[in-house]
Amino acid sequence: MSAGARLADVTAGDDIAAQSYQVTRETLVRYAGASGDFNVIHWSHRHALEVGLPDVIAHGNFTMALAARYLVTWAGDPGALQEYGVRFARPVVVPDTDEGATVEIVGRVVEVLDDGLVRVDLTVTSSGQKVLTQARAKVRLR
Repeated sequence: MSAGARLADVTAGDDIAAQSYQVTRETLVRYAGASGDFNVIHWSHRHALEVGLPDVIAHGNFTMALAARYLVTWAGDPGALQEYGVRFARPVVVPDTDEGATVEIVGRVVEVLDDGLVRVDLTVTSSGQKVLTQARAKVRLR
């Protein structure tokens, strides 16, 4: 990982550079294998339609993990994420194309705490709609 953000250089109100992640059907198959979540709505168009979804959707925990990846990449340390929580607002719909779906994440430092932690709020969207809300984290910076 890179050197990452430094506590001395971060102030409340700072925006963290946006990052986009591509999610394809192949991504979902790989995640299903790693997580053991083989729910058919994550790979079968027919089953997704039968339960009222517009198409196959990404696993909610996968979407949450992308946002965690964004944070630890920014921090430069996979152990930096100290607290993290989200609410699932909308699914990430993943069409059966080479491009799949794009998940876009941008963060803002909302508070610098005394003990080396910073509180970050995230905006996580796909197709212009928020897919995670109340996405908040505390990240330890050096």
